[in-house]
Amino acid sequence: MTRAQWRLMLRLSVSPLLRQVEVAELLDIEPITLCRIVDRLEEAGLVERQRDPSDRRAWLLKLTTTAEPLLEKLRTIATELSAEAFDGLEMAHIDAVRSGLARIRDNLSQLTETHCRVSA
Repeated sequence: MTRAQWRLMLRLSVSPLLRQVEVAELLDIEPITLCRIVDRLEEAGLVERQRDPSDRRAWLLKLTTTAEPLLEKLRTIATELSAEAFDGLEMAHIDAVRSGLARIRDNLSQLTETHCRVSA
């Protein structure tokens, strides 16, 4: 399981039946990259594509029932990893780190959007 596959599965567990293009945008990856990730997960029986009834050209993504036990295992690993990473920090510090990182991500996202408009 790669980090990208893990991120996709977690996203679909929260928001099932998203269009592939929406998922690529949410994960901040190129649509062709997402397509390859989905191909691998589909071959493993963990994700399935469904035609979007409102747009024949689009695919909706969802996890299969086969993915559920693996997803629970991934959540357990994520919880344990988070606990180890934040060990010894007070909750206020953890919240500040998360808030700061979210702000940095948003700032970089805005810079990228501005740069792309200027370059195009």
